[in-house]
Amino acid sequence: MHELSKGANVGLASLSESVDSVIVSLRWGSQSGEGDADVSVLLLTGDGKVRGDGDFYFYNNPVAADGSVQLLGKTPTGSGNEDRIGFDLTAVPEDITRVVIAASRYGDAHFGELDDLELTLADASGETLLRFAVDGAGTVSALVFGELYRRGGEWKLRAVGQGYGNGLAGLATDFGVDVDDAAEPEETAGQRVEEPLLDAVPAPRPPVEQPAVPKRPARPRTAKKKVTLPKTAKKSLAENESWREARLFPVSALKSDRDRETRATSVLLSVMTQVPEFGRRLTAAFGAPAGRTETFTEVSLPHGDTPRRPDGVIRVERAGKLWTALVETKTNGNALRPDQVQAYMDIAARRGYEAVITLSNDVALEGTPLVDVKTDGRRKHKVALWHLSWAEVAHQAQLLIRHEGVGNAAHAWLLKELLHYLQHENSGCHGFQNMGAAWVPVRNGIDDETLCQGDPRTLEVVESWERLIRQVCLRLGGELGQRVLPVQRAKRGTEPAVRRTALADRLCHEGRLQAELRIDGTPGVLTVTADLRTGRLRTSIEVPSTEQGYPLTRAKRLVRRLAEAPADLHIETLVDDEAGGPRGTLERLRPEPADLLPKNGARITGFRLTLLKGMGSSRGNAESGFIRSVDEAVHRFYGSVVTHLEGPGAPRGAEALREAGAR
Repeated sequence: MHELSKGANVGLASLSESVDSVIVSLRWGSQSGEGDADVSVLLLTGDGKVRGDGDFYFYNNPVAADGSVQLLGKTPTGSGNEDRIGFDLTAVPEDITRVVIAASRYGDAHFGELDDLELTLADASGETLLRFAVDGAGTVSALVFGELYRRGGEWKLRAVGQGYGNGLAGLATDFGVDVDDAAEPEETAGQRVEEPLLDAVPAPRPPVEQPAVPKRPARPRTAKKKVTLPKTAKKSLAENESWREARLFPVSALKSDRDRETRATSVLLSVMTQVPEFGRRLTAAFGAPAGRTETFTEVSLPHGDTPRRPDGVIRVERAGKLWTALVETKTNGNALRPDQVQAYMDIAARRGYEAVITLSNDVALEGTPLVDVKTDGRRKHKVALWHLSWAEVAHQAQLLIRHEGVGNAAHAWLLKELLHYLQHENSGCHGFQNMGAAWVPVRNGIDDETLCQGDPRTLEVVESWERLIRQVCLRLGGELGQRVLPVQRAKRGTEPAVRRTALADRLCHEGRLQAELRIDGTPGVLTVTADLRTGRLRTSIEVPSTEQGYPLTRAKRLVRRLAEAPADLHIETLVDDEAGGPRGTLERLRPEPADLLPKNGARITGFRLTLLKGMGSSRGNAESGFIRSVDEAVHRFYGSVVTHLEGPGAPRGAEALREAGAR
């Protein structure tokens, strides 16, 4: 990969033969997990200005009519987000000499708060050709990462790294765009705002005897425009509760696993085609290009004496080239069959397809493939194997229709129907729902103290626990509209297998499973501990104490903020003394907050808030199951405790969770 420094440039043709279409990715992250930015593209002529406002591409104008520019949307990464932009350089108009690639932040946010700012460029085959790491962004709120430009009939890329202090509007104005940065009403599926993308702003009507003052030209809005679901559901017109609303995707007729797999595949692939924002959200993670997408089911492909019928096929056309993926689906907890996946990998390799996508209720783990397949090293064409959980599909649908918004009300309704289908008990698309065969023997071994270090079953339980936590993060993140990620307490570079082995040894010695969740906008890390010896779940968070005010004032302030929290919430004072601080339940501390003060006058560093709950005994997701109890414990703790600790920047879905926690 070619590394660029600030101000350097490189010709794309010198890096690859397939640069008529390229993908430019902008990435960023942060240690706290907070913060994001939005990409934008400007097409400039020789005078360094746009020809008109239509040459400014951003979230309210994401696609060029000629296909030269397409904003592909965000993809979460391990440490932040990646925003991808597709360019068809053969379609860029001849009078355009430069293409500026930038990103911006809103409010008081600036790029100096983000880490690992970088630009990468990949060719039509998906191979990453170059990288530019941006250093020292400082307090700018808009940043030009780089620019594509023509020189002697060849396209080149220059690493820029130039910042603007006045955000997206200042950036656009500098290149000749007439920007309307006024706020606009938020659009919902329940109340559509019928306004064009470019808003003509008329002057006041003049008196009859005076000539009319001409209207100002249309200007692009830099305020985001989106369609989301209404916060409150409309009152039903049903005569009684026995009446059921007609659904686009019914589930009542599903009787067998085969029926569920066929229906689920068709429903998902159809919505991916009809809702481009949703389809791109999923296919971009698999390396698919942006372009015209079609999906198919009931496809028959030759394979030896017996043809194979994958559950689905996804095809994307871009610049006359096709990207193809075969889809193998499982529902209702059924495991993927290695022989089936292997056959589809072989078919894809022979036919020149790019990927095989497996879709099931299981959650893939880093470094641990769900199915082992063999690849023929002699084949020049490589096929990628990807896995998608039904929980991830639901997560992306929730983010779009409840928080980020989609292009129109019809798209929002389709996603709502898809989400209803996935969450219905008869669909079989419920996500990870079984801790595995090792769960009961390991619990019994911990109870009677016969579990030995190195027992492979403890490693199976640790892997199942990690899958469960990842699914809990997906569900909570979808409801909040924020990124929720598990925290891995291991040295950088540690192999996943080594880390899991250490956790399995800890499970054997202590009888506990523990995980940490980082949630955008929260004051600390949420910790979940399952004590298999006592059969109890512990959810907690450590809240740092400010140095402002007297210790008693800080204690009273905390108790006052937790006025609506559960009475059985445990509060422990954290001090810089090894002996530890006082603790008690919120019910006892409400009339006497002074009981939180350490008797020896030790300095208070914070408070630990904890809720205890009995955990389910069965390994599955039944009403008494362990998986359900963990999911409910995390949601209850966040909704009834954490939401009371957050300020104005709390996640957008926190209010609904707070109401659920109160119930």
